Parts: sequence; structure tokens; C-alpha cells
Amino acid sequence: MEIQNKKIEKQEYLNAREEILAAWPTGQGVSIEEGVKYQQSLPESKRFASVLNQAVKEKKVLIQPRAGVALVDEHIELLKFLEEESDLLPTTIDAYTRLNRYDEAQKGIDKSRAAGHSLLNGFPAVNHGIESCRRIIESISKPVEIRHGTPDARLLAEISYAAGFNSFEGGGISYNIPYAKNVLLEKSIRDWQFIDRLTGIYQEEGITINREPFGPLSGTLVPPFVSHSIAIIEGLLALEQGVKSITLGYGQAGNMIQDIAAMQSLTELAHKYFGEAGFKDYELSTVLHQWMGGFPEDEARAFSVIAWGSVVANFAGATKVIVKTPHEASGIPTKEANLQGLKATRQMIQMTHDQCYFNIAELALEKEMIHREVDAIMAAVFEAGKGDIAVGAVKAFEAGIIDVPFAPAACNYGKMLPVRDNTGAVRVFETGNTPLPADVMNYHKEKIRERAAVEERDPCFQMVIDDIYAISKGRLVGRPR
Repeated sequence: MEIQNKKIEKQEYLNAREEILAAWPTGQGVSIEEGVKYQQSLPESKRFASVLNQAVKEKKVLIQPRAGVALVDEHIELLKFLEEESDLLPTTIDAYTRLNRYDEAQKGIDKSRAAGHSLLNGFPAVNHGIESCRRIIESISKPVEIRHGTPDARLLAEISYAAGFNSFEGGGISYNIPYAKNVLLEKSIRDWQFIDRLTGIYQEEGITINREPFGPLSGTLVPPFVSHSIAIIEGLLALEQGVKSITLGYGQAGNMIQDIAAMQSLTELAHKYFGEAGFKDYELSTVLHQWMGGFPEDEARAFSVIAWGSVVANFAGATKVIVKTPHEASGIPTKEANLQGLKATRQMIQMTHDQCYFNIAELALEKEMIHREVDAIMAAVFEAGKGDIAVGAVKAFEAGIIDVPFAPAACNYGKMLPVRDNTGAVRVFETGNTPLPADVMNYHKEKIRERAAVEERDPCFQMVIDDIYAISKGRLVGRPR
């Protein structure tokens, strides 16, 4: 499949959508025109992009949970339960829908009705269809985002937009590499170009739908430059298709200075690359995902992890923070646990709101390193694609120029290994084919040697393993015991 970073003609999209809508009965008769009219009827308070823009202006951190269950009434009940403590709300989609297995999602709905409670790990929006989804929008007062993990989310996007959802998470890279094994990257990028073109078509009618690439990726020791490069690529691909509202994300790594540097540099680098590509008419916001790795089983300890992410989001100036719960280690959280996570996050953000004073040399150095790393990756991607960022992204993964740690995708090179340094910042242990400048790589190696000296062991793969489990065991750095 040949791809390129070129805006899809509107008629080409309209011709292709007939096959997209035919994938499940609820897609029949989905009308963009009628969807635009419904979106126009929504008050400003339910428009995701508007609320984000206001937060950017006010330098306010918004909080958003993750939540989704199988049945409409139960999902509405869940969101209403979380509504007061949330600034933004989610509709997290179930795993069957993420794999386009709508027949199995329907069985999950039927079994959930019979059982009297959800037997799915999210909300099957495609199966429920437009009218049922609109009941969600009409039942609550806050903006709602579709969060999922779908390599091919074209039908989900069509139904979601027409139903009144006006923020949509994901991208052709970030919803393939961490989530799928055998999906061709060319296909997922192309499918998401169609989603972004649909977003652009709504934008042409005056409806701004926020798009949010998934920042954490595999969620396990991802160096900031890796997730930043992918976020910027997906942002450029979306802007080319006419998207105007972009939220770029980052998954908390654990070292406060590095996390603050990562969030601040993400904004700086995005503006740089978007501007260099000729884009000026766009709205940019950021999101910090609280720790995405293993959580402590003890709830009190889990609250500490949540609180730490809340402080980082505030000090880093994130536009919003995705909130975890004290039940992360045990599976799908109860609505009560979800609310507890929100309350803990809001308390920490309010307490630290006026306390950001990290204008220090270590922060400046960390930002400089991230800038240089991202610049090196992006230069190699553009070179690989001969100036085309879509072509370059595919070739970059083939060559290992971009390499996501611990990702399941067969198209991911899988040779780069991360490890923490003595302060818990994520460094590169094995470069693979990642083209980092020699002096930057020497910086990483020196930081790792400092840790090795303290622990009285040579730099080794066991450090990587120890770090993966460290937070779930109550530490940040995986020290030998």
C-alpha cells in the first residue's frame, strides 16, 4: 500500500466511506451533514476544543478519567457519577471494537444485559449506534472524548462524530505499534489519514473536533524523544488533512525534572515543526498521562503514584491530565475508585497550583537533550521519506530510526533498550539503530555508569528488568536488594 502525506480529496473520502459504513449495520445512513447539524446544536460547554483552549489561556490543568462499560444506561450512570469531579469526560471503547470484531462486541452487550452488569472492558459505541450515543452526550454537561486503541477506527470515528463526540484519541502509529502485532504500518497510517480527513471535513463546516495522538505508547520506560517524535509526526499528518485542534501527550516516566522537561519541550518542538511545515492556523494543547506502568497493589501506595503524577502535570503546565485509580493493579476499577483518583488528583493540583519554581540548570539541560534527540530523529525521518513524513515514518520504523521499547508490533525494530539512571530518569541503554548524536549518547552512557557505580554492579540488562517492576514494588529505580 503506497502512502504519502497529501490531503485526501473530499470526493475520494466520500467514495471510500461507503465501504467503511457497510462494516456494521449501525453505519448505514450515517450522514456527515446531519452530524454537523447536531454538533452545531451543542453548547460551548460541551465543545472539547473550546474548553481546552480556555484552559491554555488560563494556564489551568484539567482532569479527565478513563471510563467505559458495556450498556448505555450504565455508562451514563458512570459518567454522571464522575462528572462533578471531572473537567472532561471519556468514553473508553471496549477491546472487541478496537479489533473491529463487532459481532463479538454484540455478544458482550447481550451477555451484559443478561448478567445485569458490564462484561466488557469498555463501551461498544459502534454497536450501540448514533442515537444511543447521543443519549450520552445529552445526559451530561461536560465535553466527552472517545478513547480506544484501534488501528482502524474509521467506522468508530464516523459514528462518534455524527453522535456528538468532539474529541477523538489515537493515530496511525500510536494506535498500531503499542496495540497490534501484525497490522501494516502503511495501512494504519492510511486509515488514520481518512479519520483526520473526516475531522477536516467537519472543520470545513465550522465544527472543530479535537484530535489527540496517544502519547504513552507502550507505557514502559519510553524515552521522551521517542514519544515526542511520534506525536509530532502524527500531528503533522493530522494537520495536513485539515485538523485544527491537536492535543499532544506524554506518559509520566517518574523523574520529575525529566517529566517537566518533556512536557515543556513537547510544546516547543511541536510549534517548531508545525511552523516549519507551514501550519499556523491550529490550536495546540498537551496532556500528561499519569504513570502507565505497573501499580502497587496496596491502595494507599497507589494513591502516592497518582499524587506524584498530579504534581508533575501541574508543574509542567500540562493542559490536562489523564487520571489513574487505586485499583490499577487489580483490573477494571469501580466507579468509586475512579472518583477517588479524581479527588486525589484535584487536591494535589490545587495545593501546588502556585508553586512551580523549577527554573534550574538540570531542567534546561534535560530540555536541551530532548530537543537534540528529537531533531536527530526527525531529520532522519524526513531524509528517509525524501521530505514526505508519511513515507519517512514507515521507513523509519523499518530501519529502526524510530524504535518503541517493549512494543508488540512486528513492524517495530525492537532493538533499542531503555534503563533508568541514578535519579530515575529514563536513558538509552542500547541504541539499536536510533541515530542519536555521539555526544548525546555519551551523556546517556555516563548517566547509566553513575547508577552502576552507586549499585556496585556493571551496567547490565538486569537493570532494565528491575526498572520495569520498580514502581509496583514501591521504588522508582530498580535497585538490587
